[in-house]
Amino acid sequence: MGGVRGPTLRELAVQALSSVERGYDLLAPKFDATPFRTPDWMLAATITALREHGPFERGLDVCTGTGAGLALLEEATSERPTGVDFSAGMLEQARAAHPDADLVRADARALPFEAAYDLVVSFGALGHFLPEERGPLFDGVYRALRPGGVFALPMSRAPKPTQPAYWLLTGFDLAMRVRNAVWRPTFVMYYRTHPRPALFADLNAAGFTVETTPMPGVGELIIARRPPG
Repeated sequence: MGGVRGPTLRELAVQALSSVERGYDLLAPKFDATPFRTPDWMLAATITALREHGPFERGLDVCTGTGAGLALLEEATSERPTGVDFSAGMLEQARAAHPDADLVRADARALPFEAAYDLVVSFGALGHFLPEERGPLFDGVYRALRPGGVFALPMSRAPKPTQPAYWLLTGFDLAMRVRNAVWRPTFVMYYRTHPRPALFADLNAAGFTVETTPMPGVGELIIARRPPG
C-alpha cells in the first residue's frame, strides 16, 4: 500500500518477540502494507450497516492503529473523529494520514473519556485483550458514550472446521500460547478467545443492550447501545 514494502520475516520475528506496544511501534511504518490492516471492504460494509442506526455526530476509534477506522468515522460522523491507541509509532502514522483527527495515546483498558461520543468503533483489536480484560475495555467504552450511543463491532464470519482458515487460526493461537509460556514480555494476540456468546455476555454485563445487523458476504455488525436516559 502506498508504495511501502511490507515487513521482512526478520522484522516480523523481532516484533513477535517484543511486547505488544513495542512490537507495534516497530511495525507501524510498514503496517499498512501487511494483511493485518483492516481491509477497505470491511470498512465499506461497516459504513453501510451503520446507516440504519445513525446519524452520528462524534466518533471514537478504539485501538486505532494507523487510522483505518478514522477513515470510516470521517464519513459516518459530522464532527472530527478521535482515535486512541497506546502505540506511539502507530499514532504517528495515523497523524500523517489523518491530520484533522484528534489522537490520544492511552490504554484501551482505561479510556480517559466521559459521555463524549455517540459512536465508538473498533476493528480487529479484540484479540489483544485476554477474556478477563474485556470487562474494563467495555466499561470504558460505555463511559465514553453518550446515553443512547452505539458501540459498533464488525465481526467476520467464523470459519468452519472443514475450512483451512479454521486450522490456520487455531494453529496461530496455539503457537502464541507456547510463545507466551516460554518468552517474556508476552505478546497478546489471539483469534479464538472472543466467541460471540462471550462477547454478548460481557457487553450485557457492562450495561449495553445488544443487537446485530447483517453484513452480507462479510459477517455481522454487533450494535451495543448504551441505554438512553
